[in-house]
Amino acid sequence: MNTTSQLKNKPENKNVLISGASVAGPALAYWLRRHGFNPTVVERAPALRDGGYAVDFRGRAHLTVLERMGVLDDVRRARTGMGAMWYVNESGKKLAAMPADLFSGDIEILRGDLARILYEATRDDVEYVFGDSIAAMTEDEHGVEVTFERGAPRRFDLVVGADGLHSTVRSLAFGPESRYVKDLGLHCAVFTTDNFLGLDHTGHLYNTPGRLVGLYSSRNNTEAKATFYFGSPKRSYDRHDTGQQKKILAEAFAGVGWETPRLLEAMWDAPDFYFDSVSQVRVDGWSRGRAVLLGDAAACPSPLSGMGTGMAMVGAYVLAGELAAAGGDHRTAFARYEEEMRGYADGCQKGAEGTAKVMVPENRFVAWFMSQNYRLLPYVPWKGMIAKGARRTAEAITLKNYGL
Repeated sequence: MNTTSQLKNKPENKNVLISGASVAGPALAYWLRRHGFNPTVVERAPALRDGGYAVDFRGRAHLTVLERMGVLDDVRRARTGMGAMWYVNESGKKLAAMPADLFSGDIEILRGDLARILYEATRDDVEYVFGDSIAAMTEDEHGVEVTFERGAPRRFDLVVGADGLHSTVRSLAFGPESRYVKDLGLHCAVFTTDNFLGLDHTGHLYNTPGRLVGLYSSRNNTEAKATFYFGSPKRSYDRHDTGQQKKILAEAFAGVGWETPRLLEAMWDAPDFYFDSVSQVRVDGWSRGRAVLLGDAAACPSPLSGMGTGMAMVGAYVLAGELAAAGGDHRTAFARYEEEMRGYADGCQKGAEGTAKVMVPENRFVAWFMSQNYRLLPYVPWKGMIAKGARRTAEAITLKNYGL
């Protein structure tokens, strides 16, 4: 049976509130509209968030979802076109190249550019509420009464947490974040700066014990992204205080060589700044009543996996499709959505396990050994194996048609 007509015959649970307007939220809103639902997207930020790191898509599952959405050509036009990344020493001498497919997959795009493409594909028939956030949710037999931090209370049939690692919906419906977020022993930061090294669709990485700093070109070399990773135990800080976060980063990289001092100086005036722990999310059961989690809120694999964005896009397609296939029956749809996605998400998370210790080795001997043997990296077989393994993980799901 055509799922769209099936939904029209049974129209309950059509009004869906989605928390988060980065990637997963707008992607879900797109598919919900295609299936006849009425999504509303609420976003704490006053406007779309620009900046952020580059994200990638790889394999037929990721590309099929983009193609079915009709945004594949837009994504390709905005791709970074990134080539090989180079490890360098303190003086900037190139030591070894890491192939593009290891970092970039089939298509790499800046997260902010992807968010803009998804927003433009949905803004004409999806309600967006910027500058607000969910403060409380009260569920009954027929729906969810939602209280907002700024706007008037509203009632919805379903609520979706597509609001990332620090999901508000997850905290309200599932319990404290500490139950579900597993830190991998690293913190990271990224911001936009000048391409002062004149990088041409490439990047440089500099490693010291417990520290990794990099710079790579973006937007056709007109700017660059500075990235930092450092080993750190779980620490407390205000997630909304970028000044405090910048001080933490400056202290963590004080005395580190290469271009680090120049990048830290540029950090203070950066037009964007992202700082967070490198973590995964593990939740037993992605739905509670009329609330369900999507993307990083449900199963963040961490930036080290290279899978988070593709997984979120696939998850949005599956969640909307299962709601349509179930005629709006959220109990059936949520269970089928998790059944389809759980193994896929587990595989994406597994790919990041152990990467932290290799990427940013804390042990001085290991760091020294790696620095002395970078010249051998182009010849070792595991690079190709990692890229192939990532592709297998990305393709380890068979997409249903869902009648569209």
